[in-house]
Amino acid sequence: MFTGIIAEQGQVLSVERDGHTSATVRLHAPGSTEGLPLGGSIAVNGVCLTATAIDGKEFSVDVMGETLVRSTIGELVAGDSVNLERCVPAGGRLDGHVVQGHVDGVGVLLEREPLGNWERLRFGVPANLARYIAEKGSIAIDGVSLTVTAVSPASEQEPWFEVGLIPTTLAETGLGTKTAGSRVNLEVDVLAKYTERLLAFRDAGAAAGTGGTAVAGGAR
Repeated sequence: MFTGIIAEQGQVLSVERDGHTSATVRLHAPGSTEGLPLGGSIAVNGVCLTATAIDGKEFSVDVMGETLVRSTIGELVAGDSVNLERCVPAGGRLDGHVVQGHVDGVGVLLEREPLGNWERLRFGVPANLARYIAEKGSIAIDGVSLTVTAVSPASEQEPWFEVGLIPTTLAETGLGTKTAGSRVNLEVDVLAKYTERLLAFRDAGAAAGTGGTAVAGGAR
């Protein structure tokens, strides 16, 4: 599990692709490799990946086809900067929100507006994810935990949401250099997805006339 608090920006050293089925990415990350075990989890632009090789200040990860399709990891090239976060240890502080590193889809930066020492960013979001994004709710953008400041109406054909970036986020994450048209990884709040799934089963049970599920151990 992660919290969406970026530790450092690493640099992509190489990307070796095996068609569209998999890839191996090697990264330079002096602040993230110390204590990183072989097989340890690390979020790269919000994608939970496994360290498959570690060499000093460098590490490699293997990326499967599902991740290449679902995220922007497949678009990386040597020289790109990426947001990095190690998994949170048991008992560690949850400074952001619960981030699984399971990217739900890709958004597009539509516009950014400087407002004093902070900026407002608006992102276009896939229609199938818009229902999970609520004003004042949490969202992870390229692994960065942020608070949603505005959302499009439910009837909007091309849904969007907005976030505000403080100077620290602008300086210490890759979001500070994104331009209109840039694609980003999105992970919506997992609680919203579980809630929808539970309600779907409840509604299916009601339609079937079961009235829901029984609670084991209720009778004595």
